[in-house]
Amino acid sequence: MKKSTKKLLEFYRSLPDEVAEQLLDYAEFLALRHNVEIQAISSPEDISRPNKESVVVAVKRLTATYPMVNKDKLLDKTASLVSQNMLQGRDAIEVIDELEIIFRQHYEILVNESKAESKQEESE
Repeated sequence: MKKSTKKLLEFYRSLPDEVAEQLLDYAEFLALRHNVEIQAISSPEDISRPNKESVVVAVKRLTATYPMVNKDKLLDKTASLVSQNMLQGRDAIEVIDELEIIFRQHYEILVNESKAESKQEESE
């Protein structure tokens, strides 16, 4: 989550209920004014894994498969796995299998966070 998002959320949570509602109303007004549409988290793209694939091509495929996942959160793990393959000679199939798991986990985290936020909003 961005610093500005966290800060806005802190402000929202610290305000009295009626003022927090006004802030939410203003945010909705701005979103409508600027044609912002809040979209649900989409399902991953159906891009099949080819029989022979390099690790770099696999990263590109997984990035296209999971466009909703924040790439910044995956950067360290992805770069580490790519370098294990390229510099240390780790088997590409093992690395790609691990990359697929990491991308899928981040997608599931995103979905679960979205569900939790929806439940929290419903209870407020």
